[in-house]
Amino acid sequence: MTRRAFLSGAAALSAHWATQNKSLLAMEGYIFQQYAESLKKPLEALTDQVLPMARAAGFRNIELNPAFFLPDGRERTLSILRSQGLLMPSLYVGGSMHESEGAERTIATALEFGKLCAPFGCKAIVNNPDPKLGDALKTEAELNVQAESLNRMGRVLAQHGFDLRVHHHTPQLADNAREWRHILRHTDPEYVHICVDVDWAYEAGFEPLPFLREVGSRLRELHVRSAKNKLWLEDLEDSDIDYRQVAEYLNEERLAPLIVVELAYRSKTVVTRSLEEDLRVSRIYAEKVFGVKANA
Repeated sequence: MTRRAFLSGAAALSAHWATQNKSLLAMEGYIFQQYAESLKKPLEALTDQVLPMARAAGFRNIELNPAFFLPDGRERTLSILRSQGLLMPSLYVGGSMHESEGAERTIATALEFGKLCAPFGCKAIVNNPDPKLGDALKTEAELNVQAESLNRMGRVLAQHGFDLRVHHHTPQLADNAREWRHILRHTDPEYVHICVDVDWAYEAGFEPLPFLREVGSRLRELHVRSAKNKLWLEDLEDSDIDYRQVAEYLNEERLAPLIVVELAYRSKTVVTRSLEEDLRVSRIYAEKVFGVKANA
């Protein structure tokens, strides 16, 4: 094979990969829970107001959690998702994984809500293993139970057509990411995939690229949020976290995770716009930086 033919073939393969493996863009519904809390109203009283914001801001995909599907508001949420044409490529379901009984409950809950959301395109469950009370470090025995539970959860979900993605906050990254690295070393890459929250990694003192490299090809989802001096900003924008660098890394490694814009406000976050406008601005920024389309 000539060098020209090799390069031509490589370019064709690269173009085929880019066509077949495009990241989707979604938004995380947690900000709607914060919004309801700020108004001192139950979430179910506001779903008809907040869920349409996602569509108005230009998103087609949204990641929700069981709080949106409690008995009093379940049918209303499902109805709004249908009327707005919203899809749910993933669902966030937390829960204990370091205790066997708790893990069984978490797996059952994930299956229950995953099946409920399957008609909306749900193919993945994002699980953040609950920390211990007071964020105490888990024992080695508890970490082993957690790893076994995650492996079991991944296999069970796969049998029902769902992908397991393990998420983290800062407790999992304490003590030089002891718990997180235990998960990476002791779970089966075939059934246990990863959801990296870039901001929480930054909050815990980790640089995004080395953190992502440890995860490697197991990366299936990326949560993105902006912060300066560890204070969350009202929208996704240039900040202490270099998302252009993250986008370049994904491109170089040919990784196409679901990219989820996860806005959240802290008490000192300066908010100058409506939530819908913050979501719209964030969507435009993510589309530009990551080269994705929210309506794709």
